[in-house]
Amino acid sequence: MKQVVQNYKSGELAVLDVPVPGCKPGGVLVRSAFSLISTGTELMKVSEAGMSMLGKARSRPDQVAKVMQSVATNGVPATYRKVMGKLDSYTPLGYSLCGVVEQVGAGIDDVKVGDLVACAGNEHALHAELNWVPKNLYAPVPDGLAPRHAAFGTVGSIAMQGVRQGEPQLGEVALVIGLGLIGQLVVQLLVASGVRVVGADPDAVRCELAERLGAAACGDPASPAVEAAVAELTDGHGVDQVYLAAGGGSNQPVELAARLCRDRGRVVDIGKCRLDLPWNAYYEKELDVRFSRSYGPGRYDPEYELEGRDYPIGYVRWTERRNLACFLDLVARGAVDVEPLVSHIADFDDAVETYQRLKDGDLKAVAVLFRYPEHAGEAEEAGAPAVAVPAVKRPSGGVSTPARAAKTPVRLAFVGAGNYATSMLLPHLAQREGVELSTVVTTTALSAANAQRKFGFAEATTDLDAVLGDKSIDAVFVVTRHSSHAELTRRALLAGKTVFVEKPLALTEDELAGVLAAVEESGNDRLQVGFNRRFAPLLQDARKRFGARTGPASLRYLVNAGQLQHGSWYLQQGSEGSRFVGEGGHFIDTASWLLDADPVSVYAVAPSGNDDLQVVLRYPDGSTATISYVTTGAPGFPKETLDLVADGKVLRLDDFVRASVYGPKKWVSSRLPKARDKGQNAELAAFIKAVRTGGPMPVPLESLVATTSATLAVQTGLACGAPVTLERAR
Repeated sequence: MKQVVQNYKSGELAVLDVPVPGCKPGGVLVRSAFSLISTGTELMKVSEAGMSMLGKARSRPDQVAKVMQSVATNGVPATYRKVMGKLDSYTPLGYSLCGVVEQVGAGIDDVKVGDLVACAGNEHALHAELNWVPKNLYAPVPDGLAPRHAAFGTVGSIAMQGVRQGEPQLGEVALVIGLGLIGQLVVQLLVASGVRVVGADPDAVRCELAERLGAAACGDPASPAVEAAVAELTDGHGVDQVYLAAGGGSNQPVELAARLCRDRGRVVDIGKCRLDLPWNAYYEKELDVRFSRSYGPGRYDPEYELEGRDYPIGYVRWTERRNLACFLDLVARGAVDVEPLVSHIADFDDAVETYQRLKDGDLKAVAVLFRYPEHAGEAEEAGAPAVAVPAVKRPSGGVSTPARAAKTPVRLAFVGAGNYATSMLLPHLAQREGVELSTVVTTTALSAANAQRKFGFAEATTDLDAVLGDKSIDAVFVVTRHSSHAELTRRALLAGKTVFVEKPLALTEDELAGVLAAVEESGNDRLQVGFNRRFAPLLQDARKRFGARTGPASLRYLVNAGQLQHGSWYLQQGSEGSRFVGEGGHFIDTASWLLDADPVSVYAVAPSGNDDLQVVLRYPDGSTATISYVTTGAPGFPKETLDLVADGKVLRLDDFVRASVYGPKKWVSSRLPKARDKGQNAELAAFIKAVRTGGPMPVPLESLVATTSATLAVQTGLACGAPVTLERAR
């Protein structure tokens, strides 16, 4: 299928061939009929992409701060790869469309194949021939409403949420500053609510359009006409509400709002404009400044948008989806007229030219629609437990893969192509001799296309079954969200593939049991979990210099994990597990490798109110490892520090940039000059060697299972407040 994309680094716009997105449970696959260009938001994004790197940095200071924090944590090279990887990728455009349901995912019963729906979301209602849309981001189109009019649903919801924030009352007077697409819709919604409206915009054509759509008067904000109209309609008191629907860097809108608003009036910010509030003016009138967040309640909440968990109507009357349905109803009944806003309808194949004309100013427009080929003819239509560590049951004699010819490349498939895969794994594999990147599989079409372009995959697809059935593929990498790791690993093992799965292997004991059942059923035990720290060259060297030990050891591992950014999928603990379940296996595996044993018990405690943890592991010879996993530390402090003490010796690791061993002779490594090497490259080399030669996997399966069981036991221990014994099943 085709999709409109942009490279944020170069500014290039393209209509790209990408795989068809999969139809996941909880949503529908929609074939686009019309999609709407947001001439404000999208053109701002297009313009930013054309800036220099310095210009991009100046326009997004919030992102610059994140980059600097990443440099402090991960080093310059790793951060550079991550940032350049994001910038030099195709990103989607679009967030408002109407289309026909082509496939219905599991759990959906409110629409059927062939139904017309309006769709929302900058990840789901894209300028693409097909989109997967979750339940709470689509709404059925009322009978008789033309598809091109229903394509306004998302921007209509944005305008509606802004009006709701202003709480208009019958007979009030409102000022709308900025009469672009959102402003024109705000005008009509206010008029439909019984409010008299004054509009302000420097474009005379837009002012005339707003007056035709119901505004009492409109004019240039720099002229006396707007102020005179407000004075006449309000007897000099000022407007009850001001809606800021303008963009740009001028502070004029907020100053005009203060001047023309009545005492204790309401100012609602809908657009992205400068907000240097003049203190005296806003203080003296005690103005109520409010923000309108996009389409309404539910926006940016992954449980609402992705998991389909609706808010009870008795507590949240107007959600994203209910706003969308309400706007469609208003348009269907003629209370809002979007046809006069349509300045241009372009064929989807002409998308790049259309954006360029808008950017250059050759095409003056309030709203522009893309019309898709399949619908070209429709333009005129309408306690103290013990946890058993599962036994690894292998077929008699074991199973191994045959050694390959020396010159035969190892063919790899990737399931998932997110940040970690594209910054920490694929750069190493793409440069490795004797490796062929065969296929990349993702649920979203564009991420697969980006990975194919950047790393040279032969194919990109959303069809996992086809990949698992391809006998020419030697190994499958599972680099998806945590909740899918166990199931994807299980399926790949049953398909006879060697599997590399990023941590965690499983989120529950049942999931772990399912993976081991697949090993037993298939006779395929070729599995590696991405516990890379034991492969770090610095730690490997320090362990050798520490040497063998004769007595029990004491290990302390401080993990300064830090706070997660708002909106991070790691916060979705209901579906993706806790933070420690997600990454704690790294630290348990490292401790067990250094102590050369698997833990026999786990004790965990946590202070209330945050995600901090203290985990104590006990080993068969009396050794202990204490992992302090903290989220409340200083961001500038190193992320990982480790001390191992035994037999009069101490091994010290400082965040993978320096190591030292104190004993009869002191050894201190030179500080790594460029980056923290946490072992990903060496781990991948060991994995590829095992695939190529058919030899043992880099880490025994029993160790992977023991580490996973210990990680899961942490949650059990927290719940019961007692040590958890890890009993090895026989």
